[in-house]
Amino acid sequence: MTDIAQYLADHADDYVADLTELLRIPSISADSHYKDDMTKASEWLKARFETAGLTSEIVPTAGHPIVTAEWCEAEDAPTVMIYGHYDVQPPDPIDLWTTPPFEPDVREGKIFARGATDDKGQMITHLFGVEAWLKTAGKLPVNVKFIIEGEEEVGSDNLDKYLEEHKDSINCDIAVVSDTSQFAPGMPAITYGLRGITACEVTLHGPSKDLHSGMFGGTIANPLTGMSQLLAKLHDAEGRVQIPGFYDDVLELSPEEREEYASLPFDESEFAKELGVGSTFGEAGFSTIERRWARPTCELNGLFGGYSGEGPKTIVPSFCTAKISCRLVPNQNAENVLSNLEAYLKANLPDGLRMEFQTFHGCPAALIDRNSPYLAAAKSAIETAFGTEPVLIREGGSIPVVGAFREILGIDTLLLGWGQDTDNLHSPDEHFDLGDFQRGIHASAELWQKLAQIERD
Repeated sequence: MTDIAQYLADHADDYVADLTELLRIPSISADSHYKDDMTKASEWLKARFETAGLTSEIVPTAGHPIVTAEWCEAEDAPTVMIYGHYDVQPPDPIDLWTTPPFEPDVREGKIFARGATDDKGQMITHLFGVEAWLKTAGKLPVNVKFIIEGEEEVGSDNLDKYLEEHKDSINCDIAVVSDTSQFAPGMPAITYGLRGITACEVTLHGPSKDLHSGMFGGTIANPLTGMSQLLAKLHDAEGRVQIPGFYDDVLELSPEEREEYASLPFDESEFAKELGVGSTFGEAGFSTIERRWARPTCELNGLFGGYSGEGPKTIVPSFCTAKISCRLVPNQNAENVLSNLEAYLKANLPDGLRMEFQTFHGCPAALIDRNSPYLAAAKSAIETAFGTEPVLIREGGSIPVVGAFREILGIDTLLLGWGQDTDNLHSPDEHFDLGDFQRGIHASAELWQKLAQIERD
């Protein structure tokens, strides 16, 4: 690895230049005005993969293209699939950016641009880690296959179809994704668990049209009042979800996990201050970290109906709609949760109102074995590159592609994040620490050697 480490050091400035070039492309998947830029970004990646020594292809889809690349000449070695995405969130509001979102700017050791951390900067570390091997050793100790999509920020509508159609040719042992974060500056992490998600929209219908509250108020059920009564029944005073059966299948944290989480440097008051709240709140009996990472939730995401414009408008509204999502933990079943939620709301529905219940697509929770040899290999690689052993954490959010990899390809995923929670993902002034960027490249190069050492059945 000495030659590879030297190669990485010699080309550090080149990697920043390449990242800057990619960040200049406004590959905004949600806005059709940027379709040509999506194509440009996919072509840039294909050319860069080929320069690194891989074969690459642009795969058309019904939406934005998928870029694939591979090097598969290591006999009797594991095959690793590296996933990432080249599309980015819209940069709005533009006026809150210190510098333009697609004119990358380096200041205080960080590169500022939309996509810097999510996910161009993190994804491309693996391209550079692979290239270092091919340019120095002429080969890799493992086989690698890249799948870089252009629709992650809009739901990955065409990725599952691609995986289903190509699962036999993908045929890999483990996936690697860098689209998460470290625990804190100087504290690299491996995310071994994700919460899943399921969601619904509930509408209560009352009169066929808005009615004068003086003429009709007090004579019919008000959908806003009825919705308020229903939503108040979702939690008790201590934050515990009241949906029947909600906790029946929950996989509880092990004593070891709870001890590890408690040992992490987490400042409750600082956390609350950063979020602009007076204090934290949630399910009694669990710490804030435990509630964020490993406990299920039921959250009200939106509530609308009636009149919300300036000044009064005295009506009994005809409807009220609430958007509700549930974050799920391992062993919970999304269909059961939604079915029980619907039944619970119907059972408590005030007289005179009609309920409409619409469900949305979600994804299951994911959990990788903490004793996995793949996870052990990643820990060793990260420790070498970052100079400290990574902590094992979970993530409260959901990454649907991880569930797709397990369901369609039958493989687990190593979630190796090089960024920070404070990198302003999806917000103005998104950025990526260039020290972490270089350490991520080093960790990637180390990872291929560590994975090659795993004994295969």
